[in-house]
Amino acid sequence: MSVLVTPYAKLEAQFTELHQIEHAQSMLSWDEAVVMPHSSGPARGEALAALAALAHRTLTAPETEYLLDAAEAGCDSLDTWQRANLRAMRRIHTRAVGLSEALVSATQIAAARCQQIWRAARSENDWKVVVEPLGEVLALAREEATALGEVLKLDPYDALLDTYEEGTRAQDVMRLFDDLKAFLPDLIDRVLAQQTAPLSVQGPFSPDDQRMLGEEMMRTLGFDFTRGRLDISHHPFCGGVPDDTRITTRYYDDDFMESLMAVLHETGHALYQQGLPANWRRQPVGNCLGAAMHESQSLFIEMQIARSRAFMVFAAPHIRHHLNGRQGDDAWAPENLYTNTIQVRRDYIRVGADEITYPLHIILRFELERALIADELSVSDIPDAWNEGMTRYLGLSTDGNFADGCMQDVHWFSGLFGYFPTYTLGALMAAQWFTAASKSIPNIEEKVAAGKFGPIVAWLRHAIHERGQLKTARQLLMEATGEPLNPRYFKEHLERRYLG
Repeated sequence: MSVLVTPYAKLEAQFTELHQIEHAQSMLSWDEAVVMPHSSGPARGEALAALAALAHRTLTAPETEYLLDAAEAGCDSLDTWQRANLRAMRRIHTRAVGLSEALVSATQIAAARCQQIWRAARSENDWKVVVEPLGEVLALAREEATALGEVLKLDPYDALLDTYEEGTRAQDVMRLFDDLKAFLPDLIDRVLAQQTAPLSVQGPFSPDDQRMLGEEMMRTLGFDFTRGRLDISHHPFCGGVPDDTRITTRYYDDDFMESLMAVLHETGHALYQQGLPANWRRQPVGNCLGAAMHESQSLFIEMQIARSRAFMVFAAPHIRHHLNGRQGDDAWAPENLYTNTIQVRRDYIRVGADEITYPLHIILRFELERALIADELSVSDIPDAWNEGMTRYLGLSTDGNFADGCMQDVHWFSGLFGYFPTYTLGALMAAQWFTAASKSIPNIEEKVAAGKFGPIVAWLRHAIHERGQLKTARQLLMEATGEPLNPRYFKEHLERRYLG
């Protein structure tokens, strides 16, 4: 007797195959960033483009739309998770049909080429060599934004922003960013006027010693090394899938803290990824809930936990042990290491910025990329616009300093327009999450100081990780914290830590 296979069951089978393609794409991308030989770049770009085209072809096939229509018509027979999964499938399909396969392939090839050129050009401070490939990437991003905007009935930039943060619009971001622009400059001045400099922690610090320290911290927080690993790349990132999670960092002989904090930041991403619902990992509903939510998890671990005084009480002995610090040397004391992690300074580099000046880096990028997508700013004008913005927001000139200016981030060179705002949205979320977690977990700071992170990660698992895309980000935030996203918690956190 034959068993009737429902439209929904066929869709689940189809999206399981799409998940496997995504897995392969993520591993090829990891390999490209970590170990791929330089001359292999063009071939890798073509391979990634072929996989992207294959996934796009599957999503846009007439049968897929038929199955979605049929499954939605019979959704009363589906349970809560299945209905949420169907909703996520429809969102993916709607966005896919708005783009041609030729555009998808061309974007992948152009982004791979541009990113590979950028890696070499940044080290040479050579802006001229990236102008042409970045111009090609931007032209394709504008084409994508226009096409998606037509399908979704959105402004082109909003259509890109919606890729990373469903339902968020530029006006929402501007309202929050205007609040921060009014608050941060005075706070920066006040903190700079009263902060004290830490004792210098003398290197050199070998990459091997830093790696062992990072791996111990990852293990203590709950990273599963049977399903993941730590490597080196030009730009720290977390990639892969829940059962194959990859973290990267970079090491400096004279500064171990930047690498350590990058590892802890990416571990926050990885804990989210490894904690996604096990029964739904090959379906859209089992995926993470947007880039801002992902960033909130990394910033929860890095900013709310790892840069706290309590964390350094726990971590200082381990840091001293791995990096061969002298027992009794005040430079290695918890309070001095803590002071080291919360130094505020106006600096050029976003990824190394403190949490007070960091949002100004993001606001600059947000304003510039909106102008780029709207064709109000050309690629050739980026350095001057960047210099003007850095001077206005942080009092720093990047004139002629492309490597520490408009070439410092990989995002635009790999086609990621619309992503930058999610970093600061994630920081606001992280402060709100931590406030809620502190109310639910007794003596949370004592647990951090003792290295007992299990209850904290368990709270994150229950409130966020294990929920996948069952609810929207706004619904989860309401359930766990009792209110929508509110910058008050972030501002109170900054004042408490830096002025308290």
